Amino acid sequence: MALCGDHKDRELRIHESLEELSTDLADYIAELSEASVKERGVFSIALSGGSLISLMGKLCEAPYNKTVDWGKWYIFWADERVVAKSHADSNYKLAKDNLLSKVPIVPSHVHSINDLVSAEEAADEYKFVIRQSVKSRIVSVSDVSDSPKFDLILLGMGADGHVASLFPDHSVLEEKDEWVAFITNSPKPPPERITFTFPVINSASNVAIVVTGENKAETVHLAIDDVGDDSPLLPARLIQPRKGKLTWFLDKYAASKLDNYQFSE
Repeated sequence: MALCGDHKDRELRIHESLEELSTDLADYIAELSEASVKERGVFSIALSGGSLISLMGKLCEAPYNKTVDWGKWYIFWADERVVAKSHADSNYKLAKDNLLSKVPIVPSHVHSINDLVSAEEAADEYKFVIRQSVKSRIVSVSDVSDSPKFDLILLGMGADGHVASLFPDHSVLEEKDEWVAFITNSPKPPPERITFTFPVINSASNVAIVVTGENKAETVHLAIDDVGDDSPLLPARLIQPRKGKLTWFLDKYAASKLDNYQFSE
């Protein structure tokens, strides 16, 4: 692994292979879980969809499947498609099939959206679920705002620079008050989604953005490097935890266009 270009609240972890990245990601999540359980007695984690879930697959294997305190995990989603839980587009289904069904997570600790209502209603109900989790101290509260403070929010990034369901130039990027927003016109199907907003993501103790592949290298460059005011402001660039830490997990192909970066073979 190569580390490069950090400042105190951000770390870049760049890997030779997907295998190496997956192992490091599992180590990172397991370490945060252990620290959170030791400090608070629980671990609140928000997932996204896409290739992120398969890259978390090492957690289902030894030693993590035995050493992680799965009973203390509380699972949320940073974004979700408003489709049936059995639908191929469901982030819940993706996580359940490839991760949650393979480790001893407590079913009542898995907080998925209501898939029987509209996007607006699903967002409102999910806000209520999070508020109840804050009241019961499953999720902490930010000490610089009234936003929930998740122990870890895991995100991927699209080739257009979107994270969660926060797409470039979408009005939801401007949301400052709501914890969970809904959209009905996603530029990427399916059109109806719910998503955490920037105030929630940027209030987390830890945020990880996981990106692989040469097709995203230019977007990674625009999201991380000092590219000036003339470049498009990508949603991924707006992930700036207020008091938490941001960690990028990249393979060498996704990192290949970063300034001052050269992977040593």
